Amino acid sequence: MSISLKRAGAIFVKDYKEFSRNYAISIMLIFPILLAVLFRGAGLSMPEVIGFLLNISLVLVTCFAQACLIAEEKERNTLRSLMMTPATIMDVLIGKSALVFVMSSVVLAISIFIFGYEPANIWAFAAAIILSIILYTAAGTICGLFSKTLLEASLSIIPVAAIFSGATGGALLADDYPIFKVLDYMPSSQLVHLLGIPHTSFTIGDLLNPLLIILAWTVVLTIVSLVFYQRRLKDE
Repeated sequence: MSISLKRAGAIFVKDYKEFSRNYAISIMLIFPILLAVLFRGAGLSMPEVIGFLLNISLVLVTCFAQACLIAEEKERNTLRSLMMTPATIMDVLIGKSALVFVMSSVVLAISIFIFGYEPANIWAFAAAIILSIILYTAAGTICGLFSKTLLEASLSIIPVAAIFSGATGGALLADDYPIFKVLDYMPSSQLVHLLGIPHTSFTIGDLLNPLLIILAWTVVLTIVSLVFYQRRLKDE
């Protein structure tokens, strides 16, 4: 499938102009930064805290923004019209996801800087964040495709927050309830494991295991979002 960077760029610019008028998404961008300030002021520095900050930020910024951008196109009945243009499916999704990727990267970078977190391995940490942004963008795309309005899109991210962000808390119950061990394989839990790797003693396997699990989730959700995108266009 061909990809035109020019068409994807045009969609990026269009979404940026619409985003500047969407106050709901704009306000969401502030929440992670405020949380980082509050956590640092409270003296909280455990891996679980920075993990919670990153995971909830990915839901509130990445997933929410992507769901709203897709749902807004559907609410205005412009999504199908967009597909009638020479732009391919990949052009549309890359163009729409690019804005969310940039916003998420900037917000997370500011939040991490304010929090003062220093990863054991900067490259593994950067890879995990990039994969997580793509993963939650795919989740947001799925939420947006099954939402008819911006309000529905806002509510649709609640299951994502419960399943992904809530997995880190549920995994703590694995010792008492073995069934919760499955939550340890959620991408949010693996991100917390990566954040908890000590600076002085770690192996390549310690870095690769969580990264590979996050990568697997990213690939699966991205494929699912593409399949649903094509099907929803045919159904409408």
